[in-house]
Amino acid sequence: MDRRSFLKTSALGGSAAAASTLAAPVYAQGKRTLTMVTSWGRGLAGVFDAAVKTAENITAITDGQITVDVKAAGELVGAFEVFDAVTSGQADMYHAADYYFVNQHPGFAFFTGVPFGMTATELNNWYYHGNGMAMHDKLGEIFGLKSFLAGNTGTQAGGWFRKEVTGPEDFNGLKFRMPGLGGKALGYMGASVQNLPGAEVYQALASGALDGTEWIGPWADEKAGFQEITKFYYTAGFHEPAAGLSVATNREVFEGLTPAQQAAIEVSAGHANVWNLSQYLNNNGAALERLKAGGVKVLEFPDSVWDAFGAASEQVYAEFADDELFAEIFADYRASMAASSGWITDSISAYRTQRDRVLG
Repeated sequence: MDRRSFLKTSALGGSAAAASTLAAPVYAQGKRTLTMVTSWGRGLAGVFDAAVKTAENITAITDGQITVDVKAAGELVGAFEVFDAVTSGQADMYHAADYYFVNQHPGFAFFTGVPFGMTATELNNWYYHGNGMAMHDKLGEIFGLKSFLAGNTGTQAGGWFRKEVTGPEDFNGLKFRMPGLGGKALGYMGASVQNLPGAEVYQALASGALDGTEWIGPWADEKAGFQEITKFYYTAGFHEPAAGLSVATNREVFEGLTPAQQAAIEVSAGHANVWNLSQYLNNNGAALERLKAGGVKVLEFPDSVWDAFGAASEQVYAEFADDELFAEIFADYRASMAASSGWITDSISAYRTQRDRVLG
């Protein structure tokens, strides 16, 4: 029996047994502090803000009955150790990008961003009015987590490169930082893919340990200082057309809260999700203009590279096609994306094209 099967059998079976023997849930009484570990360096633009906003919301909505102690990456556990910290009970909750945990299950990628996947609007459609939230919960339950979206960076940039990309062959041997399924796709294109925490990327790029990196978008990238190292910036990427961030609470801890407190976590996460997306979109335009003024060359990948991205992405999806839960999430995700995209293209996209033409 593989690890996922074991976890699914033990976690779900144990929950069912407990439910049959308890007449009523027992909730912890009085004020309490929950420890939130994060994958973000303290003050890291946008992503750490989303964690703090979620925590502040929870405390405010519960009128101080729950206080959330937010830990930056490295203060209690490392950036990529937050998943294990919460599933083991070392911490109560984490805030992270769930695609950091595709080695636990590749389905986690859909709740951050996947190659040629959903925009932020489409992701929210699927999550709140389709089956997305239920599938996030189904996946989290296997690992003893109760998860909600709690942030979104919006469409992410293609990244920073030491030299211009002229064709797919330029990725062969390229040392590039990209997590999730997008990183796996670059691996199929011959890149040497690195998965580094955000707080470590600048030094790796500056030292030459990386030939290039993606991070988020103009505002966060400017804050990180990548323009000090290289001036070649690709503003459209294939890997994360939206990047959801998640808050995940240890399921036993979550079930020990009152229904009102549980709702406070869900509502706090939902507010942080919208607030954080607006934060990025509000700041990216001005930041991009500052980068241009500072000599950054804004570029687009040639069509041959986009075609290679597409072929490599399909190889990644085929790699996980035999995993039943991955296949279930993938099929539902793609169906929701197709259902949303037609109207968005015919209405919003067409309107914005005409607005930009008329207003100049």
